[in-house]
Amino acid sequence: MLKSILDIIPKSYRRRGLWVAATVFLRAILNFVGVAMFVPILMLTLKPEGGSRVLDRFSELFAVDDHSEMVLAVCGIVLVVIVVKSLIVMLLHSYEQNFIFSFYKQVSQKLFLSYYERGLGYIKQHNSSHIARNINVAGLMFATGVLRPIAAILGEALLLVMVFIALAIYAPIAALLTLVVFLPVMSIFWLAVRRRLHDIGVRENDVQRHKSRVVSETFRGYADIEIGGAKELMFSVFNDDVDKVSDLRKRHATLSQLPQILVEIGVVVGMILVVLLSLDNGEDMALMFGIFAVVAIRLIPSVRNILSQWSLIKYNRYTIDILLDANVGEERVVAEESCEGMRLQNSIEFDGVSFKFEDADRPTIDTLSFTIARGEHIGICGASGVGKTTLFNLLLGLYRPTSGVIRIDGEELTARHIRKWQNSIGYVSQSLFIADSTIAENIALGVAKDKIDYDLVNEAVRLANLHSFIESLPNGLDTRIGEAGSRLSGGQRQRIGIARALYKGCDILLFDEATSSLDSVAEESINESLLALKRSNENLTIVLIAHRQSTLDNCNRIITLE
Repeated sequence: MLKSILDIIPKSYRRRGLWVAATVFLRAILNFVGVAMFVPILMLTLKPEGGSRVLDRFSELFAVDDHSEMVLAVCGIVLVVIVVKSLIVMLLHSYEQNFIFSFYKQVSQKLFLSYYERGLGYIKQHNSSHIARNINVAGLMFATGVLRPIAAILGEALLLVMVFIALAIYAPIAALLTLVVFLPVMSIFWLAVRRRLHDIGVRENDVQRHKSRVVSETFRGYADIEIGGAKELMFSVFNDDVDKVSDLRKRHATLSQLPQILVEIGVVVGMILVVLLSLDNGEDMALMFGIFAVVAIRLIPSVRNILSQWSLIKYNRYTIDILLDANVGEERVVAEESCEGMRLQNSIEFDGVSFKFEDADRPTIDTLSFTIARGEHIGICGASGVGKTTLFNLLLGLYRPTSGVIRIDGEELTARHIRKWQNSIGYVSQSLFIADSTIAENIALGVAKDKIDYDLVNEAVRLANLHSFIESLPNGLDTRIGEAGSRLSGGQRQRIGIARALYKGCDILLFDEATSSLDSVAEESINESLLALKRSNENLTIVLIAHRQSTLDNCNRIITLE
């Protein structure tokens, strides 16, 4: 597991991790000093008449002979040391937390980019709610449920070692009793929950992902679920998942109580042993009892914390596999995306292009060849499932051909050109993406709100024939249009897609069955808008997929896929 954790941590954070390890070590030393400060107080209480090597040495060092003065001096020094120690420990702990949450931030960013850059094919094969949960939860739980507990365990373990060594030197019997008490406690806990906590964590993650998917699908498909009478079924599935999460959390909470129970039992057993041993050696054993009690009071939280943090690591261990799969430990150089376009000068050429999905038996598109000249108005038709949308995804650069070549003005479309090519394309799909923001922000998609050029937006609105609709709204372009454009009609959504393409200054428009869900009036209105755009810009290239003949009537050519 440690090797996997190191593979997840980028090299830059490993170097910072050495400093964190140093702060953990220093914290352990300071906490040890805090424990040691109780010894002089204990000596003053159990041996007020003196005779302690510690107090005698203190008296010589500070030239204090009067017992009352010594008591005041010892108490004052102990108080000052404890206060200073606590402040330094807080600062060191703050430094460690900064490291943990800085790491969480970078891991979440890398998870987001890793899933995004795997492309449309990967996204279509995996449930979006699962991807969202991994991005939102896995990084945080690894940082706070694996890394932070490791630091805590390391600090507490160092403290235990230092205390045990000091006890072995100063009070061997107390050290032996400490070992007898705490070693079995940790062993019993290890044997009792070694596998159970990890299994509970994995199972809860699976249930939480399923529950997120159910919630997402329920509200996304509200109308169909309501009309189809499926609410009770969806709620029942959701309720079952909630019951499973509750049951798993209860089991985890029960197991998490074991450290406290076992430690308390062990300490009581240790004190009983001290009492039995003190029957024949009253004074010396009383002092040993006091030392054991002081050590136990400080070490009970340490041992309990070690066991609790270890259980937390086991519970969140599933995040390691998620982060390893996303290669978050690799150092990445995020290149600034180009804003330049790749203007079409002559033609788009498909030369023997084939595409096959990884899990498919045969290609969706097989050795397809055609050419689209600049300024053409091309229609693509064919039966459902023949590969029309796949062809568009290839043209958009979202899929890479399995074989064959796509050329733009005679130059092969490769990863080096895709961003510039996409900057020149306007894409309007049947299920156009609409963000829950204003109309202006949706038209200028990808542009920060304070950088939107409203002159360009208004021009795009005019060309897309949206101006009358915008003028009817109380807040105009600043009107929010609801999640997924829920306040828009189908025709208005498609016009926003057209306006979005025009805002980008695109000279290529791709329509993927964008009018198939519209009535004949709305469809005719959109077609008229496209003709108006063509008349205003004869170099505008339009490629559209359609089933209706009326949508294809204005095309220069029609390509039929079989």
